[in-house]
Amino acid sequence: MIKCMHTGDLHLGSQFENASFDSSYGRQRRLELWETFERIIDRAIENKVDFLFIVGDLYEEKYFNVGDIKRVRDILKKAVDINIIISTGNHDPLRKDSLYNTIDWPENVYIFQSEGISSIEFKKYNTVIWGYSWDKKEEKKDIFEDLFIEDTSKINILAIHGDVLNKFSSYLPIDKNKLKSKGFDYIALGHIHKPQFISNNISYCGSPEPLDFGEAGVHGIVEGTIEKGNVCMSFFPISKRSFIIKEINISETMTQKDILSKIMNLDNAFMRENNLYRIFLNGVRDRDINIDMDDLKEMLRNEYYYVEIIDNTIPDYDLGKLLIQNKNNIIGMFIEEMKKNDLENEIVKAALYAGLEVLLDEKVMK
Repeated sequence: MIKCMHTGDLHLGSQFENASFDSSYGRQRRLELWETFERIIDRAIENKVDFLFIVGDLYEEKYFNVGDIKRVRDILKKAVDINIIISTGNHDPLRKDSLYNTIDWPENVYIFQSEGISSIEFKKYNTVIWGYSWDKKEEKKDIFEDLFIEDTSKINILAIHGDVLNKFSSYLPIDKNKLKSKGFDYIALGHIHKPQFISNNISYCGSPEPLDFGEAGVHGIVEGTIEKGNVCMSFFPISKRSFIIKEINISETMTQKDILSKIMNLDNAFMRENNLYRIFLNGVRDRDINIDMDDLKEMLRNEYYYVEIIDNTIPDYDLGKLLIQNKNNIIGMFIEEMKKNDLENEIVKAALYAGLEVLLDEKVMK
């Protein structure tokens, strides 16, 4: 039996250029990626794992330099008793001029080459690790066609960066059924940032730190034990922060204070003060309430580490007044038609108000 830890997609050095938050948060998140990388290595040492798999996109090639890659090496140097296996991905490809090739690595760090799938045998552990490193930004070829595992009595593990979820992907599409048929005991995948088990012995570790609001949910690593016929690998949360998306339903009876209170009490203080939130305000508001986003963010500054408010509310309407003003046009006809339904029903009311918003906007533009 061997003890293993599986991580990847750290994207060290990310600049968060396309993130919705400003540069000060980006700078802090950049430092936190390094902190989490160190915590992963410290946990591997503390748990005395035999193997650590890093399955691609360890860093962002565009923003990394020699000093950064030396920092990676120095962090890995602490794990002297762990076999560290690296397969590169599309963000850290292993070309001739790759930063991976600019320094000397400790003897216990193994980086797969990019000439095709190859293997490294560890006789002490009765284990063979298979892997492949990218040398370009996109990869579409079938690299498994001629792969054959010669000794199935050994523990055979594949560590690779690729896409088993989309057969048309430009990022090493992998046929899941073909992969299963090869006979690997465990397959450590990278590239998809959402952690997930494809099967008991095939998993994406996901990004240990989420990078944006497209990566909401819990993030971490995969760890456990592997032996012939028995894989016991499970997800372990490790991220410092989470991106959290929430919705708040607003009604026309709510005051500005009520709306603010709803936002402030959305989660407990610990969650609000440590995570990044995107909050959608939905529903119908009092037509005299103007939700000023800048004022709202200022009022919430001490309540949230980071918060974005998306106002999807529509104003309440005086239907009687609108009917009198628009008796003989499409707006009036629309109101009359909608009144045939149950306007106490929130869905019907929302549909009425959404339609009115469009029609009234068109009337103003004319």
